[in-house]
Amino acid sequence: MNIEKIIDILCEDRDEKKVEGFVRFLSDKLWNQYNDYLMDKVLITENEVKAIAFNIPNAKENQPYDQKVVLPEESKVIIESVTGLSVEQHGLSIEVADDKKGFCITGTPSLEYYRKDGALVQTSSFDLIMRYQYEGLELPDNCPVLERTIPFIINQDPRKLWKNLPVDWKGMPEPRYEKEDCQNEYLKVEALEEGEPQKDIVAASKRGRSHAQEAKPRDDHFKLYHDDKTNWYVMAVADGAGSAKYSREGSRIACETVVEHCKTYLTDSTEFEEYINIYNEYKEQSESDARKMVGDYIYKIVGNAAYKAQKAIFEEAKKQNIPSKQYATTLLLTICKKFSYGWFVASFWVGDGAICLYDKVNHTAKLLGVPDEGEYAGQTRFLTMPEIFKDATSLYQRLRFSIVPDFTALFLMTDGVSDPMFETDANLCNPDKWDALWNNLRESGVELTDDNETSKDQLLNWLDFWSPGNHDDRTIAILY
Repeated sequence: MNIEKIIDILCEDRDEKKVEGFVRFLSDKLWNQYNDYLMDKVLITENEVKAIAFNIPNAKENQPYDQKVVLPEESKVIIESVTGLSVEQHGLSIEVADDKKGFCITGTPSLEYYRKDGALVQTSSFDLIMRYQYEGLELPDNCPVLERTIPFIINQDPRKLWKNLPVDWKGMPEPRYEKEDCQNEYLKVEALEEGEPQKDIVAASKRGRSHAQEAKPRDDHFKLYHDDKTNWYVMAVADGAGSAKYSREGSRIACETVVEHCKTYLTDSTEFEEYINIYNEYKEQSESDARKMVGDYIYKIVGNAAYKAQKAIFEEAKKQNIPSKQYATTLLLTICKKFSYGWFVASFWVGDGAICLYDKVNHTAKLLGVPDEGEYAGQTRFLTMPEIFKDATSLYQRLRFSIVPDFTALFLMTDGVSDPMFETDANLCNPDKWDALWNNLRESGVELTDDNETSKDQLLNWLDFWSPGNHDDRTIAILY
């Protein structure tokens, strides 16, 4: 049967207008049925594509991301485009592979676009829209391209989850004891007359994230001093107890008092230095006698400095009618001077943190004391505890002194730095760990070189380093 015969049968001498209407009706009906057929095929295809597990790894904010996403080898999907991320909003771009069988997400993700006025990001999950064709599938007119939504997550930088709230000093009752959130200082020591360069000191202290989160003040403090006439150095670092309401003032009083005391005693240090010379000359023959001579002087200078600091805190507490334990603070104190035969260094240590003579060349790390913990794990002793100075023996145990040919750096730091950098007390004695700290400082832009005034700002910036679970105030002082 040819086409003419079919047309004759359909028309059967009917009116041409009716025939036209019939053909149009039949055409629409068949096309609708065909579209329904195609939509059924599309639905089956979409379900098949939805079953593809892309498993795209989460991106981490501020960390470079480069991820290729490839379709299963047997897949008949032909990718036309993938959208949902942009460099402007997410720091990421998407590029479809030349073979249309995959795509690549690259860049350094950021969520700053979604942070309004410092508020936290409400969501970090985004939808990627993959538009695609399917091999062998004819699409209906009302569905020119297929789409698949793929979830993609950018994990927020945990540092961005912390608030940096200012302290409401005006709303705080007296005594306020106002203190800046940050403190830093560079102490330049001029070269000797013959041109020999001297060691300089740099120090920095920064309010911890845990304090900033709750609009609390910084509790740490430090104080530096160098006597240009006698060439004695004095360094003090203190960590106010987080549980003590006025520890920020306790740490300040401790540092100011001990440095002032040492400054006064070291103004005329002739006799003291004679004892040090004797000790160095005869220490191999009768070290016990020589040590006692120097030790007695250390007791007068360093030991009494710490004792005066305790008394000064007690006096302030009494004046304010506040229990002295509310001013609880640790204290790390050193005095040192270079002699022709080496460096003399003496110290007092109460509480946690660390004092260390680090020598990179000889790969040594000499602790000038021990982390001062109490009866129980995690407990710290404080300068304000009466037992610290209960007798001369207790005090002598906290004093150290030694002579070393030279050193790379003398470190004093609160546990806000020592805990994340060393993790355990045992690691404080490991030279490899001090090497790692020294390299970390250098690689992070802290230039511990002669005459570098900017090192104080570099060190302050370094204190922002990220360490999960370690968000206390951070203070470090370095003689180098």
